[in-house]
Amino acid sequence: MAATVTVLTVLVTLLSTLSSASCARMVGGKTQIHDVKTNKEVQELGRFAVEEYNRGLNLYMGSNNNNKLKFSEVVEAQQQVVSGIKYYMKISATNNGIDKIFSSVVVVKPWLHSKKLLHFGPSSSTTSFQ
Repeated sequence: MAATVTVLTVLVTLLSTLSSASCARMVGGKTQIHDVKTNKEVQELGRFAVEEYNRGLNLYMGSNNNNKLKFSEVVEAQQQVVSGIKYYMKISATNNGIDKIFSSVVVVKPWLHSKKLLHFGPSSSTTSFQ
């Protein structure tokens, strides 16, 4: 009887360990979003990121600044499951008639109906995420 309990305990421990390890690989890894240019949600998140950046400029520099960006499109994106979904985006935007690429990070928590811009700045690379 004691041997059976020991074997069952070992099996339960082993199964829970294997289950935890497989879940850990699924949550937290970045995945490429392949249909970026036709993905309405991603394009709207890119537009949101530019609007939030411009809103921050208004607060910092006043509404008469000439540094506002005009959203063009999200050209590349990845997502990561965290406490919500974190989107890493390369965004094409126009500044004073010049097209530039910006990096942006937005976290979406659908159950709270919230979006938050975590990062927005000039991209160091126009081809892919690091």
